[in-house]
Amino acid sequence: MVILGAPGSGKGTISSRIVRDFGLKHLSSGDLLRAQILKKTEIGLAAQSYMKSGQLVPDDVMVKLISTELSGLNSSPWLLDGFPRTRPQAEALHNNQKLDLVLSLEVPDDVIVDRIKGRWTHLASGRIYHTEFNPPKVPGKDDVTGEPLVQREDDKPESVRHRLEVYATNTKPLKKFYEDLGILQVFHGTESNEIWPRVHKYMQGHIPAKSGPF
Repeated sequence: MVILGAPGSGKGTISSRIVRDFGLKHLSSGDLLRAQILKKTEIGLAAQSYMKSGQLVPDDVMVKLISTELSGLNSSPWLLDGFPRTRPQAEALHNNQKLDLVLSLEVPDDVIVDRIKGRWTHLASGRIYHTEFNPPKVPGKDDVTGEPLVQREDDKPESVRHRLEVYATNTKPLKKFYEDLGILQVFHGTESNEIWPRVHKYMQGHIPAKSGPF
């Protein structure tokens, strides 16, 4: 199965709960790409050359990466996160692997902007704080070192809105592709705790739960 969701939609939270309750193997395209680059594989070196020059990794390289990874899983059920991002990627994946489910998390843009703009980061350690959900003990300071926190460019409201526009443009034809195949299920909401019970109930009709109640 594949999970779709804009940056800040709670995709990571929902994915971790799916893995916990249904025993699927979680595959993040970003993690897989970084692993291949570290191992200096043929795919990793090809991807790195594009990333170093500021270009997107081409569809054919990403498809080869994901297909290679999936072929090694045999019959294990898996949850793919971060791929496909475009309709050509989805079509190529479909030719190699037939999906059972595609979940799409639909959270209003304003909610996502408000959620992300509260993020502050301690760059040296990667520790992330949130002014509302996980505030530092001293405003603007890292809990451990006392060093100043910064807001990443990607987390500033104008950047978030741009990322959301790009996501919407890319995924509209992608979602149409899966809708036409009859495997797309959309979940609307504003918080992961609101969306999750509905995702769990829907998946129970398709995959046996591993650990019972959520």
